[in-house]
Amino acid sequence: MHDIDSNGAPLAAPAAPFGLAPLAHRIALTAGWTRLALAWLAGACGALAMPPFGFLPALCVALVPAVWLLDGAATAPSRLGRRAGTALAAGVIGWAWGFGYLTAGLWWLGAAFLVEADQFAYLMPLGVLGLPAALGLFYGVGFAAARLLWSPGPGRIAALAFGLSAAEWLRGHLFTGFPWNALGMALGQNLWLMQAASVVGLYGLTVLAVLACAAPATLADAGGPSRRFGPPIAALLVLAGLGAGGALRVPAGPMPEVPGVRLRLVQASIPQDARFNPRNRDGILERYLGLSDSATAPDRQGLQDVTHLIWPESSFPFLIQRDPQALRRIGTALPPGTLLVTGAARADEPLPGERLHFYNSILMIGQDGFVGGRYDKLHLVPFGEYLPGPVDRLLRTLGLKQFVAVPGGFTAGEAQERPPLAVPGLPPVAPSICYEAIFPGAVASRREHPGLLLNVTNDGWFGDTPGPRQHFAQARLRAVEEGVPLVRAANTGISAVVDPYGRVTGMLSVGTEGVLDRNLPKNLRESTAYVRFGDVFFIVMLLGCWLMALAARTRRAPVPPRGASM
Repeated sequence: MHDIDSNGAPLAAPAAPFGLAPLAHRIALTAGWTRLALAWLAGACGALAMPPFGFLPALCVALVPAVWLLDGAATAPSRLGRRAGTALAAGVIGWAWGFGYLTAGLWWLGAAFLVEADQFAYLMPLGVLGLPAALGLFYGVGFAAARLLWSPGPGRIAALAFGLSAAEWLRGHLFTGFPWNALGMALGQNLWLMQAASVVGLYGLTVLAVLACAAPATLADAGGPSRRFGPPIAALLVLAGLGAGGALRVPAGPMPEVPGVRLRLVQASIPQDARFNPRNRDGILERYLGLSDSATAPDRQGLQDVTHLIWPESSFPFLIQRDPQALRRIGTALPPGTLLVTGAARADEPLPGERLHFYNSILMIGQDGFVGGRYDKLHLVPFGEYLPGPVDRLLRTLGLKQFVAVPGGFTAGEAQERPPLAVPGLPPVAPSICYEAIFPGAVASRREHPGLLLNVTNDGWFGDTPGPRQHFAQARLRAVEEGVPLVRAANTGISAVVDPYGRVTGMLSVGTEGVLDRNLPKNLRESTAYVRFGDVFFIVMLLGCWLMALAARTRRAPVPPRGASM
């Protein structure tokens, strides 16, 4: 936008094309509540780049003003010293930006508080505003780190990419992690652009998204055409290259299919307020069984054509393992050779003196009862499925409890790494339950390449909002990263089968009741680069941005007068 002097103050705005320089100058010089409000609004615009909207230019509208606001962060007075004061001012801008981005992107969390409004409605501000405000601190750290590397010109775009991408990685890993709507999802929902995730993963896409969408900020800079137009042109070329590479990677025809596997996914669309009511147990079970055996076409004979029947997370409002009558009812309905794979709560028999432990699990049921192994959810939802350890007693004293009414909350599975699930008739299965599917690099074991990703979920808490659509988009990106098809069963949607290139072969939309019959696509013959190397390419990209920003800052550093002390 404009140069800064040796004291960090912005110089007068130079002439620039399209009248952007005066606008950039005005944004840079905002202060106080005006600055915070502008940062919040800019961040909120960025949510339009996320699913289900997918309007990529909205991320430019979010990041370009962020660059200009950071240009002006040096004008903030501080008793901490110029450098520390500038970083603090940038951190406050980043917090406001992140608060706006996450509030606009996660407002639908409020729907969960209204399912049992008499118990949880008063806590809605904690989810709708409190969580975004807390997570906004990650963006504050990212903006502060970027400002410490700041310099006039294109180098500051690399500084912002470094700071924001590192912040997104931290958000996805610290305090159990919550990488929902990481900025890379702006590229991770387009079929061609998302193919880059097979190499760099979600966080690598985040680096690319920030670089590309913040680049237009240099149009307001002083200097020659290469300084002003170079970064935006480079951004367009990078996006075009990603799109062209993705188009070449995706084959023209469908993937080969695993022989002898015929899947049926059931989406019962049971209202959330009825789903966990034990009085509805018989009606819910019969609803699932009735849908499961429905004839969807003249050439389909219900369950007679199905090898694997898949029901979503927590399908039963009771412990199926302790209900012989329900097990017999299911076994009677299943034809020979048909296996039910279902989400269900289960409980272990406690040792003397211990409480009962409940698990959110995936179970297999055949004609003769339970079959083979099971999967117990490893990554539980804080406050949704359990209350965090040391503050558990305090929160309960204050009247807080997890949404799922399980005494003591759920217990996490004991496996150290997500184990492959051996399902008869299927290639090795990488199981995940609910939001476990949003964690890149953590959905499958690295010791054995799976044949499919199986995700069962219940997004009924969030109704017909962007939430279920964002959840599906992130699970879909895991298929591209891993090079493995995704089979996803959800109570209220979105249920789908996705091939290893991210192509949806069949889908039931949000709020639809029905079944989805599909064959299982094969996985890729060779593991993707992301599976082999993980976040190595992301780390290289992050270091590259840091080095570019540092080099630009070094070139722009003022030379002290001869004889002056350092």
